[in-house]
Amino acid sequence: MSIQASLDTPATEDVDVLVGDWLTVPDVAEALDIDVVKARQLLKDGTIISVRRGERGVISVPAAFIEDGTVVKKIPGLLTLLRDAGYDENESLRWIFTPDDSLPGTPMQALLENRHTEVRRRAQSLAF
Repeated sequence: MSIQASLDTPATEDVDVLVGDWLTVPDVAEALDIDVVKARQLLKDGTIISVRRGERGVISVPAAFIEDGTVVKKIPGLLTLLRDAGYDENESLRWIFTPDDSLPGTPMQALLENRHTEVRRRAQSLAF
């Protein structure tokens, strides 16, 4: 599976809108107070995911994945669950940032509000 997916097709443009705020790899490095090489390693390791956006295909990471100088605590585990369920980067981002009235809000909002148990349960059920 690739480190990043591409957002150059109409079917994936909705991810761009759902996520809203994005960071480039240098922005991620700055937000985490690490060098760019280490930020790229986070992508390679699957700790965070990215997509290519815009005409130039800039590697972009959802800004919501970074909070208070660290990667949001439950993001790496959630991304692993989604990969295990067969989701690619675009599908994972779509799932994480799509509003769900039964949560309420998005899975990302639930993670930020420390409601990760329900998000994890839902992600695990996707594989079945």
